[in-house]
Amino acid sequence: MSLSRLIAGFVRQHWPAYLAAGAMLAGVAFLGILVPRRIGAMIDGLATHTLSGSGLLLQLGELLLIGVAIYFLRVGWRLRLFAAAYLLGVQLRTRFYARLSLQGPAFYQKQRTGDLMALATNDIDAIEMAAGEAMLAGFDGTLTLVMVLGVMLLGVDWRLACIALLPFPLMALAFWRISSHIHTASTDSLKRFSALNGHVQETLSGVRALRALGLEQRSSQQFGELAGHAAKASLTAQVWEAAYEPAVGLTLTTATGLTLGLGGYLVWQGELTIGSLTAFSIYLGQLIWPMFAAGWVLSLIERGRAAYARLQPMLDAPLAVDDHGTIAQLPPGELVLDKVEYRYPGQAADAEAALKDISLRLKPGQTMGLVGPTGSGKSTLLRVLLRQLTPQHGTVRWGGHALDQYTLSALRSAISWVPQESFLFSASIADNIALAREHASRADVEHAASLAAIHDDILLFPQGYETEVGEKGITLSGGQRQRVAIARALLANNSLLLLDDALSAVDTGTETRILEHLEELRRAGHQSGAERSAIIASHRLSAVVNADLIIVLRDGRISESGSHDSLLAQDGWYASQWRYQQLEASLDAL
Repeated sequence: MSLSRLIAGFVRQHWPAYLAAGAMLAGVAFLGILVPRRIGAMIDGLATHTLSGSGLLLQLGELLLIGVAIYFLRVGWRLRLFAAAYLLGVQLRTRFYARLSLQGPAFYQKQRTGDLMALATNDIDAIEMAAGEAMLAGFDGTLTLVMVLGVMLLGVDWRLACIALLPFPLMALAFWRISSHIHTASTDSLKRFSALNGHVQETLSGVRALRALGLEQRSSQQFGELAGHAAKASLTAQVWEAAYEPAVGLTLTTATGLTLGLGGYLVWQGELTIGSLTAFSIYLGQLIWPMFAAGWVLSLIERGRAAYARLQPMLDAPLAVDDHGTIAQLPPGELVLDKVEYRYPGQAADAEAALKDISLRLKPGQTMGLVGPTGSGKSTLLRVLLRQLTPQHGTVRWGGHALDQYTLSALRSAISWVPQESFLFSASIADNIALAREHASRADVEHAASLAAIHDDILLFPQGYETEVGEKGITLSGGQRQRVAIARALLANNSLLLLDDALSAVDTGTETRILEHLEELRRAGHQSGAERSAIIASHRLSAVVNADLIIVLRDGRISESGSHDSLLAQDGWYASQWRYQQLEASLDAL
């Protein structure tokens, strides 16, 4: 879809606002062309001594009323038109945000956060201006041009009008050349700003690493270079936009000279009155706005086109996971994976798949442990269950239905997920925990925090649960962030809990307390009929000792499965890793 089609569709959707604004602009243009004729008539009346003092005051009063009417009409069309144009920005940002929220990890591996932020702000602002300011200036300028030329040709003198229009084709040619340069310069300016924005975002996110490595000066130099490039590109675009003014000035100066030359001759010959020449000169001055409007519209349109050319690929980017399911609620049931295989996009054809021939069953209320070496596919398997990734082969069923038959919102609202890198928002601890349940009471929040073994730590903060955690939870330790994220997941009280190595930053004692609380919740859910299943992926085998089923993944395959005791009896990878970790724990205790 082109920018013109986007704006046309938006105008059709909000035609009452545009129609009202257009009507008020037409009123402004009509009243505007009355002023020169009134002034010309007043001058002729004064020159011929046919205008009395009272008549002069009356005509001056009429001019004042016209000015007041024009003022209120201009305020009115701005209110109507810009209120509508801002809606386009809201719609685009909402659509863009919704698209980003549905994209998978593969999309974000190719895109920089700073670039996406620039698209959501600077680029959409440019499109919004094209739909608002450009539409306004284009309509107003065109209407004023047509009406003023009509009056000049039919109401004053057609000979003056024709000679005044002689320089205008040259101005049109200049506008065409300038607009092409503006498009190129605007595209470069938006890209430079995006690069600068990306650098700032990455620098602020990694400021502690930069300080630790002593890279502040290098980062500052890079920022200076990017800022300089962005400023230069923006200046280039502004220079070309400023080129419209000399083109307009030269055209109108030439037209004025030609008009005064011919008009003076006609007045000398008695074929034109001084009042008519004055009125024509004022009308010629009124052409300044249509000419500037033309340049302004071309500038805004080119900036909007450049911005939309950058935004459209993001809006049209295919989703990593299609949300075409129809079932809006997940029933209690068994989770079944049948010969699931997943290969990451871009992998070589001869490379090993991340998951191969994965078949397993998790009954309601059961806990499954997921262990294996680094890179064995644990996180990938959990992301398949979340439908962040779609397996190329095999099926995943929940409650007798394939996962893709459920809507994404229904599926993910039934799953509580705590990833390896726990993310906290820049808000209070209480708000971060209550994120899973918007209307949760403080008692519910504190209960969830107690289950996650973080309640006592929170009370040690001066502001307790109202403590602001900072961006990404920077004020908390790694273990505290993990436990706050676990509390958030437990408060959601969903059917399936996924812990992706979410206990790696806590000590073994705290880990034991959390696991005991999870077991209590599971038993309570079984007694109440609200079965809650859990899958715990961990490098620390002590986290899965009490699981009903333990799956060992190696190179994307299930190499061992069973309970803790049966796996020890098999004397495979699990047993050797258990002995090693137990020895390591005993040495740490010394």
